[in-house]
Amino acid sequence: MMLPLNASEAAVSTFLLIGIPGLEGVHIWISIPICLMYLMAILGNCTILFVIRTEPSLHEPMYLFLSMLALSDLGLSFSSLPTMLRIFLFNAMGISVDACIAQEFFIHGFTDMESSVLLIMSFDRFVAICNPLRYRSILTSSRVLHIGLAFAFKSILLVLPLPFTLKRLRYCNKRLLSHSYCLHQDVMKLACSDNRVNFYYGLFVALCMMSDSMLIVVSYVFILKTVLGIASHREWLKALNTCVSHICAVLIFYVPIITLALMHRFPKHTPPVAMILMADAFLLVPPLMNPILYCVKTQQIRVKVLEKLEKLGLKSK
Repeated sequence: MMLPLNASEAAVSTFLLIGIPGLEGVHIWISIPICLMYLMAILGNCTILFVIRTEPSLHEPMYLFLSMLALSDLGLSFSSLPTMLRIFLFNAMGISVDACIAQEFFIHGFTDMESSVLLIMSFDRFVAICNPLRYRSILTSSRVLHIGLAFAFKSILLVLPLPFTLKRLRYCNKRLLSHSYCLHQDVMKLACSDNRVNFYYGLFVALCMMSDSMLIVVSYVFILKTVLGIASHREWLKALNTCVSHICAVLIFYVPIITLALMHRFPKHTPPVAMILMADAFLLVPPLMNPILYCVKTQQIRVKVLEKLEKLGLKSK
């Protein structure tokens, strides 16, 4: 006859997310800049998508890849928006296990998708600078579409096992998560059953994302080698200037991820508040900054956005 579970080992049905410890009394004020950042991120990425969609002159590989980046940023924003605003606006920390597992699937899926898009964009810059005469024949519109769909499918397949491996675990005793949203490694630590499969597969997913960053570095090594071979200093600067926006987007995306990974690796040397703020920055900053970067540094995007705004202003008058 099997003995019933102890009360202390009863299955957990709800996890608790966390805001900013010690600042619970001012969460409502913290929610104001968070709301503004989300609104600006959503508005900025929707503007990028609208401008690229409605301007035939922007139906080129570089801008099509930029629209994929905007879609990834929107996915990240909408994946984390509900729980973060619930915590800071209403102090509602609870989230069901199923909802938490679903959220981590979307967050990791769109994170990998953004990493893949940044890799594709580095390849786009590599072809444009290292083989400009064949650029249009290599990156045709249909090929760009197929590349985007292939990498989106890859991202879904890569993170698809995560919800199933988390679902098979048993959760008891511990309920408190470390962030304002659900991440695989965070949920996995709460399990009171064997989670070795989750650990190794999570490590595999992380290594796949890190391989994207290494391939981006390799592409820029070849780009730099080609650029240094250009005799004209003016052409040298012009070629590098086309990469500035992408390099900034790569740094904005990967620096918080790598920093957060190091903080999880050495938790004893990291203040909990610093880890929470870095985790929030990981989902808030890239979707906010990418549209700003590309509007400021890419003349074609900037001009078309200003033209659309002028047309809207004239219509309102």
